[in-house]
Amino acid sequence: MLGLLDRFRKKTKTDVETTKSISELEQLCGDDKETYEALINTMFLDPTKIGTSMKAAAENAKRYEKEKAFVRASAWYRIAGGLAIYEGNVKRVVEFFSERERISGTKHLILKNPEKAVAIAQEYYKRYLKA
Repeated sequence: MLGLLDRFRKKTKTDVETTKSISELEQLCGDDKETYEALINTMFLDPTKIGTSMKAAAENAKRYEKEKAFVRASAWYRIAGGLAIYEGNVKRVVEFFSERERISGTKHLILKNPEKAVAIAQEYYKRYLKA
């Protein structure tokens, strides 16, 4: 005879869905895993909640870099780069993530093909961001 917990466990096991659901961003990237990895590590899924502008983030990054506070500068370059992706500004994306690479040593896949990554991010924002 099964105990109460055994019944629960058995029922839960059969109810678990085994298929993997993919995110909207994965759908947009399709088979391009490199662009997906580049975006998942750099873009904000809802940049409207950041609470600062790209310009202010870039100014903070430069200020902290001058003060030799490189961890803070790196974080602000990351924010500025994410906001540049949201704005669709490829030139600024390259600028901010290059600066972040320079001061932190962190490599960013988005710099391999920023035009494609920004285009996919723009499509994501157009489809899924409630603005």
